[in-house]
Amino acid sequence: MVDQTIDGKTGAPKRTSRSLAAAAQRYGVVVALLALILFNIAATPNFLTWQTLNVNLTQVCAIVIVAVGMTLVIAAGGIDLSVGSLMAIAGTLAPLIFTGALFHLPTTAVGIGLAFVLPVIAAAILGLFNGWLVTAFRIQPIVATLVLFIAGRGIAQVMTNGNLQVFKEPAFQVIGLGRIAGIPVQVILMAIIVAAAAFVVRRTLFGRQLLAVGGNPRAARLAGVPARRVTLAVYGISGALAGLAGLVVVARNGASDANLVGLGMELDAIAAVAVGGTLLTGGRAFVVGTLLGAMVIQLVRYTLLANGVPDAAALVVKAGLIILAVWIQQQAKGE
Repeated sequence: MVDQTIDGKTGAPKRTSRSLAAAAQRYGVVVALLALILFNIAATPNFLTWQTLNVNLTQVCAIVIVAVGMTLVIAAGGIDLSVGSLMAIAGTLAPLIFTGALFHLPTTAVGIGLAFVLPVIAAAILGLFNGWLVTAFRIQPIVATLVLFIAGRGIAQVMTNGNLQVFKEPAFQVIGLGRIAGIPVQVILMAIIVAAAAFVVRRTLFGRQLLAVGGNPRAARLAGVPARRVTLAVYGISGALAGLAGLVVVARNGASDANLVGLGMELDAIAAVAVGGTLLTGGRAFVVGTLLGAMVIQLVRYTLLANGVPDAAALVVKAGLIILAVWIQQQAKGE
């Protein structure tokens, strides 16, 4: 009885624990990011240089773009394991288009324009396919998206017979290598996507609807929310953003490898969402938190590499971060 009553209030320790967990869930990502920055300033040579900043910013862009789509899907009560494979499909399709390997092009400019648009549309359609499996057949999202997680990369490999596509097309590569006023184009693109998604979630009817669907699907349907359309939309958006991230990656590398593009991206995206404070059970979305979470994931990898730790160790650390984030969420909910 003594441990259940403190200061005359029953359950005060439990309430305090929940409050601390809620604060950790909301602000822990900021603390973690600051801690990583301070550690690297103290322990990592040349951390405070433009080159280091540029490397980390460009490396994190694709993670953020994919993770924003993942945030919307998770907030709506789902999950998307196919994002890495959709990146591979889009990244494979783009060079096939602007090189004229798929169909005759009237001009190079037309090919470049189509290479930006068609792969993203294809990835969005495949994302809608994920949503269709979830809504039409009531398949659990983790199973529904596992289909393209497996088959999607196989599709990308078949399109090129598993061969590496190397190219040099400055007009296309501007999305990965270009700069505006010294700022990488992909960073500007990332910032626009984060700002747009944050606005949608906070200020639009669609944002309120997707949070309602993720919080309580049955109640949302009874309240007149078009839950099926919302679910289809978030999977379509997730697919489109994965496709766009695939273009960024191959444009930056000047090569497309269906075996490697987007490999493991689903883990990075889910980790960024979880670390950023979005509930993995749905009903809440912190888009800016996802941005910060992705930066934490990138800085963890950079810190390990810069201090001589094998890259494979980053996978273990990322898995640990997801477990920690889920545990904090459970404590905040009092489970």
